[in-house]
Amino acid sequence: MRTLAVILAGGQASAWVLPRTNSFFSLTTTHHRSHPSGFSGVPTYRRDLPCVNHKDLPTIQEEILEAYHFSKILKLVIGGRLRQDSVRNGLEAIDEPCDVVTIHDAAVLSFPAFVEKSIFLMEMFDAIIPAIPARDTIKAISKEGFVLRTLERDSLWHVQTPQTFKYDLITKAYREGMSKKLFGYDDSTFMEYLGKKSRWLKAHLTTSK
Repeated sequence: MRTLAVILAGGQASAWVLPRTNSFFSLTTTHHRSHPSGFSGVPTYRRDLPCVNHKDLPTIQEEILEAYHFSKILKLVIGGRLRQDSVRNGLEAIDEPCDVVTIHDAAVLSFPAFVEKSIFLMEMFDAIIPAIPARDTIKAISKEGFVLRTLERDSLWHVQTPQTFKYDLITKAYREGMSKKLFGYDDSTFMEYLGKKSRWLKAHLTTSK
């Protein structure tokens, strides 16, 4: 399957997007010198579309991409005000045939074996999301600050990135969701709005944000 990745590496308003490129640079030069997303070991994975802060575009282009000669960068995409705006920009910037897209926060360490398995499972599912079981006690709190109830941990999971989707479905999900001004807590939230199911895959603990 033809696979691309949208890498979130810039932004200002959302806590889920890096406010500057420092973390992107650190990830690139320290953990994944051969590839900024950490997907260098994924044979079925093709190319990246990093979404970056427009102020950082010259720095990333000159000091990182050109200096380290990343061959799998398809293009740099300007990020938006919110994380979901950046993802939407990245999806809309894909201008070549694509079957599967992986969406990943650059600040989170990724594992090629996990990404490869997610791509393989796209033959059977519409979306694969990494998750780890909740270990803490989680309570619902009222707006007034009082505990409403304690939630059962058995059905609660912490969701991470990279999340992998069939390209046509996640693009449709983002277009329709954002046209209705819906907010996505993560990328798979837009699949839920579309009425599609995501299959969880147990994540490695070190992928946690």
